[in-house]
Amino acid sequence: MKTDSPPGAAAVSRTLRGLGVSPGIAIGPAHIVESGAVRVPEYALQADRIDAEVERFADACSKARRQIRKLKTKALVLPESASEEIGILMDAHLAMLTNSRLTRGVERRIREEAINAEAAVQAEIAVIAETFAAMGDAYLAARVDDVREVGRRVIRALMRHEYQAFSLLPPGTIILAEELTPADTALIDPRHVAGFATVLGGAEGHTAIMARSLGVPAVLGVAGLLTGVRHGTQVVVDGINGRVVIDPTPEELAEYARRRTERQKEREKLKTLKRLPAVTRDSTSVILQANLELPRDLDNALDGGAQGVGLLRTEFMFMNRDDLPDEDEQYGLLRAIVEGMGGRPVTARTMDVGGEKLAGWMTGRYTEPANPALGLRAIRLGLREPKLLETQLAAMLRAGAHGPLRILLPMICSVAEVQTVREMIATVARRLRRRGVPIADPLPPVGVMVEVPGAALSADALSYAADFFAIGTNDLTQYTLAIDRGDEQVASLYDPLHPAVLRLIQFTVEAALRARIPVSVCGEIAGDPRHTALLLGLGIRELSMAPLAIPVVKRRIRAMDLMEATRRARVIMDQSDSGRIAALLDDFNATA
Repeated sequence: MKTDSPPGAAAVSRTLRGLGVSPGIAIGPAHIVESGAVRVPEYALQADRIDAEVERFADACSKARRQIRKLKTKALVLPESASEEIGILMDAHLAMLTNSRLTRGVERRIREEAINAEAAVQAEIAVIAETFAAMGDAYLAARVDDVREVGRRVIRALMRHEYQAFSLLPPGTIILAEELTPADTALIDPRHVAGFATVLGGAEGHTAIMARSLGVPAVLGVAGLLTGVRHGTQVVVDGINGRVVIDPTPEELAEYARRRTERQKEREKLKTLKRLPAVTRDSTSVILQANLELPRDLDNALDGGAQGVGLLRTEFMFMNRDDLPDEDEQYGLLRAIVEGMGGRPVTARTMDVGGEKLAGWMTGRYTEPANPALGLRAIRLGLREPKLLETQLAAMLRAGAHGPLRILLPMICSVAEVQTVREMIATVARRLRRRGVPIADPLPPVGVMVEVPGAALSADALSYAADFFAIGTNDLTQYTLAIDRGDEQVASLYDPLHPAVLRLIQFTVEAALRARIPVSVCGEIAGDPRHTALLLGLGIRELSMAPLAIPVVKRRIRAMDLMEATRRARVIMDQSDSGRIAALLDDFNATA
């Protein structure tokens, strides 16, 4: 572990391991994202809102306890003395969040004073601090800081506090944080932030996906990351091997700088593939499209030679704001992307907010579910809030007048859901036509995101209700294997090559081929050249991925014989062991 050095002493290099979630190497000064106090609002509650506010406070305490347990688990890999010390501290924090003076006092204030939970927490902490100070006991006085830290954590959970705008940071900065949410990551500007690392997070969570889309090297799940590091400390983030080096030695700096230069040269070489078609050696064409997280990804998509946008995640319109974008604002943003693609097709997914992508405007409106991945999100939220979904559908229909646009529905489980949305589209279209507003003519194709096992297993029925399929392998793997893809504690169990996942993909592809509708893969495995041969061998001819992955996948396609890939895919689909599947795939990639 690194210790503070006396003036003039040489820094002690410290290498930490985590999950490399976005490849690349970044070198620069650290910016520590503080988990300090936030500005707390105070407002009066109507009598009929008090019970709901108490419940909101309970949910925030539950979330804070989950965060603390995660930190305690991560501390187990630290040296024994440090692990024990952190464990004792975390246990104390947990005790403060379980039927303690703090929690009882906050609930009493909400009920008796009819104030919001954030203000009640802040007021109760102030009283506890005064009480401890008045006792004149040095030990109790020291515990006040623990109470304040617990209170700040609960307030952040209540407010879903977003971190500062990272665009203000000097170019080349490395962000180090306990956790970055997808909304935080959306604030990252690659022109200023060279890379980031966090204590919490998994390789297939949405924060990791956004990092890959931005092309920013990132390492998540790094135990001990924030121990003994200060603002401005030199840091290396190795997103390829999952390492973070604090205070690297001159020799380490030179080696990482050399590797960074080699990687940059390789990326320049791949740019020569931009205008070449994605065609196998035996003349089978494959459509390569881009997943867009943010509008600024558009340039990367075009630079990479994307033939369209296979997945436009529209959540960016709802992030980092406390209000809702209206129809005109959404239309303007979508139109810019459709026109920016210059006639190439754009597949826009209706909002998939909820779960880890909970938008600020939802705070207080819905309580946080015990398991966000299984709660009110995606199409479920849209059908619960029809005006919200109709506004987005109207914006999509209007944007479709400016270029080819398809509408993709996330988290579909039944034919009835698709039919309901189609009826909404027809209603919205009639309303727009009466207003004389130009819209797509004919109406855009409506597709289904196959990302839950129920959808994959009913793909035959869904193929008659949908115009196309897009297989979301990230969530499909998560739900099939019952693994939280954003949790670093079970990240090693997340396996898209599990035979159950592959069979669901195969079942979906075969249903689409029988119905003669297009089917694509837009999950993260689409952008991994290791999986390309298997996906094509299963019958996939459309892949959508992070823009920066397109040249790498194209190179793999152009070196591949599809007939050989198909034969290997058949062998793989006869296997029942993930390890055997991985070995067969890697052997094929090494020789064909």
